[in-house]
Amino acid sequence: MIVTVTPNPALDMTWRVDRLEPGHSHRVEAALSRAGGKGLNVARVLHQQGERVTALTTAGGAIGAELRAELDASGVPHRLIPVVADTRRSLTLVDDTAASATVLNEYGTAPTMTETAELWSAVLSAAAQASAVVISGSQPRGADPVVLTTAIAEIRALGVPVLVDTSGAALIDAAEAGATALKPNHHELAEATGATDVILGARDLLRRGPVLVLVSQAEEGMLLVHRDGRAVRARFPEIVWGNATGAGDAVSAAIAVSLADDPDLAAPDALDVLARRAAAWGAAAVAAPQAGELDPDIARRTADVIISPVSAASPVEGAS
Repeated sequence: MIVTVTPNPALDMTWRVDRLEPGHSHRVEAALSRAGGKGLNVARVLHQQGERVTALTTAGGAIGAELRAELDASGVPHRLIPVVADTRRSLTLVDDTAASATVLNEYGTAPTMTETAELWSAVLSAAAQASAVVISGSQPRGADPVVLTTAIAEIRALGVPVLVDTSGAALIDAAEAGATALKPNHHELAEATGATDVILGARDLLRRGPVLVLVSQAEEGMLLVHRDGRAVRARFPEIVWGNATGAGDAVSAAIAVSLADDPDLAAPDALDVLARRAAAWGAAAVAAPQAGELDPDIARRTADVIISPVSAASPVEGAS
């Protein structure tokens, strides 16, 4: 079973327009509304692909009640920790002509210390029975960063691999706390490490302890670097158009499946298999109408992925 953790959930609301014109009024169909936040999107993808998964997060106030109702209806196994503060909202405006999305994310309010302790206690309890744990998304504003790093260390002490998808200083903290894999995009990597070269940035993170760093690079595809020096790039022969919201979460789901099967990604073909699955699932998410879904043509997309070896020079010194 794979456990996903969403520290800062949201009620995702998505509107589609033929053409988004800033400063103008638009008439739109009713919004698509669903329980969201990166970890919940990961759980949806895993559930859709037939993987055993449990999603853990919080819910509070009237918006949290909507999140709970939608998640109950979704069929995704979950546990929600009640909190006092309202769950935040995330608003997405999809421009069908430009094949682009504009996203407005509320910050969210940090749960109380007692609520936070209850969430992470539930995570550790579930992790004891898990094959992999995914901690995905932002931290609520005002959250204590030590909570995340402590949780990562405690999960790893159970012998369970942990994928962390976060950004900023938390990315470095997660690497040093013992995260098995990290999934920044190239902007987040540069911000966290100061390296403009993705190989150097990935190796910087790997020196801090992870087994794998996967860097998404938009139209250039994705780069996967293993601490043993293996590295590959995955891309498509042409750009996949659509709504990119949730594509990174589909990639996280693909990583989680690989970690659950082979926590060190030690098999000779492990990186290639992961790269192909991650690229295909990410593209299928772009083509789907809403985050947390994959369009059904995954077999064709998997076959279309181009995998190329990349020189990472050598195994990363200092990696455990």
